Amino acid sequence: MRTENQKAWFFVLPVLALVAFNALVPMMTVVNYSVQETFGNNQFFWEGLGWFEQILRSDRFQAALGRQFLFTFLILLIEVPLGIIVALSMPRKGFWVPVCLVLMALPMLIPWNVVGSMWNIFTLPKIGLLGYFLNDVLGINYDMTQQPLSAWITVVIMDVWHWTSLVVLLCYAGLVSIPDAYYQAAKIDGASPWSVFRYIQLPKMKTVLTIAVLLRFMDSFNIYTEPFVLTGGGPGNSTTLLSIDLVKIALGQFDLGPAAAMSLIYFAITLLVSWVFYTLMTKDDAQ
Repeated sequence: MRTENQKAWFFVLPVLALVAFNALVPMMTVVNYSVQETFGNNQFFWEGLGWFEQILRSDRFQAALGRQFLFTFLILLIEVPLGIIVALSMPRKGFWVPVCLVLMALPMLIPWNVVGSMWNIFTLPKIGLLGYFLNDVLGINYDMTQQPLSAWITVVIMDVWHWTSLVVLLCYAGLVSIPDAYYQAAKIDGASPWSVFRYIQLPKMKTVLTIAVLLRFMDSFNIYTEPFVLTGGGPGNSTTLLSIDLVKIALGQFDLGPAAAMSLIYFAITLLVSWVFYTLMTKDDAQ
């Protein structure tokens, strides 16, 4: 009779304990602030669920949440199909494979604040290369510092440039794991390129696509540094996403109670939508 060796848990448990401690202590602090009011001097007054009710009924929160969902929807709509197309176009063998992989990984290696600064300088209407080209060469009225639509387009394009590579690399990993026998059988049967993609490549990429969608959703829903450095949430509040608004409440206004309640609502929405995504994308596997 074969017995399983459980000694590996002795190496894993310290890491799990450390991660749990680092997660639970900040979480309990946030929960504590979310149900109390403080005026300094370490004095707290019980508030109950008042902050949660105030946040959920706030027009400011609802507007920021709407902008957040719109941003996440746009980048998923663009990055997932674009990532699949680029992955399908990449070579499977030969000298160009490592070259393509390195080029795909480069945008993700750049720090987030540097990405925002790069695109800010690049798109400024007077000194930026793209801003100058659009305004003075093509004659397009573009100014992301004054026009909400231009700011939105710039933020979305910046995120697509920065994170489509993640989808590409995950999809490419799924593609290269498909045995050649599948393609040989499809060639013998005279299958079209669309049939090969639909019945061979797409099913084999389903797992990595699920991971890609979840990662991009969670990251885009919690994005802060790049759009804040690029636009600061402006012009006006047009690009003030949920994370930017949360930081403004917590650090700008120093309203710790509402900020704590908002962060817990934020956390719950992220978990709920991630669970819905995962359930919908894996429901066929459970049958």
